[in-house]
Amino acid sequence: MRLLFLAVLRRHTGNAITAQRVRDHLEAAGHVCILKNALDFESPSEISNFIKAESLEAAMALHLYRGGRLLPGHGIPFGIIFGGTDLNEDVKQGEKNKVMGKVLEEARFAVAFTESMKETAQRQWPHAKDKIYVQSQGIATVPNTTFNWNTFLQRSEINQSADNLHVFLLICGLRQVKDPLYLVDAFSEWHQEEPSVYMVIVGPEVDPVFTREVKAKVKRTPGVRLIGEMAREDLHAVVKNCFAVVNSSVSEGMSAAILEAMDLEVPVLARNIPGNAAVVKHEVTGLLFSDPQEFVRLAKRLGGEPALEKQIVANGREYVRMYHSWQVERNTYGHLVRMLEGSSED
Repeated sequence: MRLLFLAVLRRHTGNAITAQRVRDHLEAAGHVCILKNALDFESPSEISNFIKAESLEAAMALHLYRGGRLLPGHGIPFGIIFGGTDLNEDVKQGEKNKVMGKVLEEARFAVAFTESMKETAQRQWPHAKDKIYVQSQGIATVPNTTFNWNTFLQRSEINQSADNLHVFLLICGLRQVKDPLYLVDAFSEWHQEEPSVYMVIVGPEVDPVFTREVKAKVKRTPGVRLIGEMAREDLHAVVKNCFAVVNSSVSEGMSAAILEAMDLEVPVLARNIPGNAAVVKHEVTGLLFSDPQEFVRLAKRLGGEPALEKQIVANGREYVRMYHSWQVERNTYGHLVRMLEGSSED
């Protein structure tokens, strides 16, 4: 079967990585999957022309609003994968909420990463409750074995011996929903007390206006560094070498960066929001903080309690192995796409 898969494909962001992984799953099941950036299409008529030109038989979209709104009305069956901002942010806007409800009426299935995401969707659109499936993200990490940590530190303008450093890594696209500046002031105060602690923000420049704000703030803030996007294998190598991975987002669907850190046996400190709390159990698989001061307290505690760090790392790795299996995810999407196959023959 020939499928169209729509997603917002900003490089090295969570949605782009998820989209690539799901496409791999679909192609492994024997389908032709054409992955396109939803932002490249300005209207449903452009999608219609593309579907005809490529002889497409079915479609999928990652993000109920950004991708999903382009799919109804073309006469081919389709499914949806919730992204996170669709359920956490777009749902609050009346017109977008209405559009998303209509998309779900026509969709054959919808995939939520967590039970709480499924419950949110069911509350908003009760008519879709029987077509929502839960499939957590499958995780596979591939750190570059030739990566040079000291070179990375030099690039980050951290001129200290790697032996004494504690580098906290915040991985996110530079946009407001990721709130990369949330911890900056509190962290900088801590750095001035303890010069061996650094926060490094790594990620692509998604929002140009906000990026300028972040760059200006970081430039004048001791102990905080900003690095542009990196190849996935190099980023995984950075994660493996850092002291802890941090998430300070306002909202999340399911953070791949958190799960990848767990898989790489690195502690996680995450902002206490529903998407993060669904995968990080406080003091079990990671640490949850509710404000910047609590983050600093917990980060200091992590550095001072090796037994806690060891326990969190072991539990996190086991959690990913049990609940974020790449193979189980592949099986699920293989099953779901067969639903589209069946309905395309109706």
